[in-house]
Amino acid sequence: MQRSNFIREHFTTLSWCMRILDMCVVVGSALLSHIIIFGHTALTPDYHVAIAYGVFIAFVIYPSCSVYRAWRGSSELEEVGTLCFAWSLVFIALLGLAFAFKETSTFSRLWASIWYLTGLFFWITSRLIFRTILRKLRERGFNQKHIAVVGTGRQAVLLAENLQKAPWTGFDIQGFYQLIEPMPVDPRIDQDLLKGELDQLIQNIADKKIDQVWIALPLAESQLIDRTLRQLDCETIDIRLVPDMLNFRLLNHSVSEINGMPILNLSMSPMHGLNRFIKSLEDKLLAFLILLLISPVLVGIAIAVKLSSPGPVIFKQKRHGLDGKEIKIYKFRSMKIHQENGGQVTQATNDDPRVTRLGAFMRRTSVDELPQFFNVLQGRMSIVGPRPHALAHNRYYQEKVESYMRRHKVKPGITGWAQVSGFRGETDTLEKMERRVEYDLYYIQNWSVWFDLKIIVLTVFKGFVNKNAY
Repeated sequence: MQRSNFIREHFTTLSWCMRILDMCVVVGSALLSHIIIFGHTALTPDYHVAIAYGVFIAFVIYPSCSVYRAWRGSSELEEVGTLCFAWSLVFIALLGLAFAFKETSTFSRLWASIWYLTGLFFWITSRLIFRTILRKLRERGFNQKHIAVVGTGRQAVLLAENLQKAPWTGFDIQGFYQLIEPMPVDPRIDQDLLKGELDQLIQNIADKKIDQVWIALPLAESQLIDRTLRQLDCETIDIRLVPDMLNFRLLNHSVSEINGMPILNLSMSPMHGLNRFIKSLEDKLLAFLILLLISPVLVGIAIAVKLSSPGPVIFKQKRHGLDGKEIKIYKFRSMKIHQENGGQVTQATNDDPRVTRLGAFMRRTSVDELPQFFNVLQGRMSIVGPRPHALAHNRYYQEKVESYMRRHKVKPGITGWAQVSGFRGETDTLEKMERRVEYDLYYIQNWSVWFDLKIIVLTVFKGFVNKNAY
């Protein structure tokens, strides 16, 4: 287990090493192209500035284009395509800056072209070498993804045999699980890998023994698949369906491939690839501009909070973020310092004695949430997305509201479709929370930049002040 978790435990360090290497490629390819064209590396100040801008833009754009995501099971062509797209965006941004500052005539066009091509060559080469090294490590048992297979029939056996033929993918089957009802077991399945029913699977997920769940059931058994998904509805773990392609022709954009085995992605975030980049750019740019505009307001509110009652100005709360991971969000403190009984989190109600006079105003006008724009800059939140609830509320509602935890397949937002649609404030009935979740899921399923802008505009006109916000 220690060997298999080594790379995963040091993923952040490896990711930063890759970023540093990439920035070295930006500088190195620029210097190499200068040697090719001019025969020396004595760059003028303008070229120094251009290279520095290239490093900065690449540092910002590459993570947003998912360059540093895990490429396990993806094809070389997909990774190379992402690299080409990201590096092209960097050059488009550089050309845009040169055009805006009327500096296009300062630089050699041939130098810029060779910089682009040499950078692309070194990136593709380094990634292919890195991919080869990772494949060898996975074959030796490092960096394994532990997979739980729901199903014990022919399709589950085909899946296991396919993964055994491709150890470089790093997918390790932790066990096969049955549904609640007894199911026939293919004799080719190792009895030691039969782990029990779905209750045991859910427990193993909670114990962090499983990274992904793959459902290997015939599509003809749609009722069993649906029952499995409902059983796993409260989990934020990635779920995949391995369709029985011998019986069905299933071709759509949600199908991916692992070593020739078709995989149907279920319960996956829409924020990947270009969508992720656009959403990240939208968040960072708008959050930065908004913070510049409201900085005097933030200072004034901070002083008022400090004078209104004893305690800190900023109140930090733990919430569930993307994929259910815990994050800290910031708010202006709107309550008196107090202790909850038994660690419970009690929602604020009308005329709540814990809320200060200034806090009541801030809650009605939503100004207590303005510090969350710093959370957006940190990458923990988005400007638009499902509002994050208290951890205790999540634990309560995930058992009572269908698909509740699927809200966490995107980053939580400062505002959202549910809030501008009237579902903001206290959720004193289960029906209110069900409606809020319904609107949150609609947003995730129908996300677009224009939808985000619409929600932001509606927030300005009707989302700040709300009589239900106590």
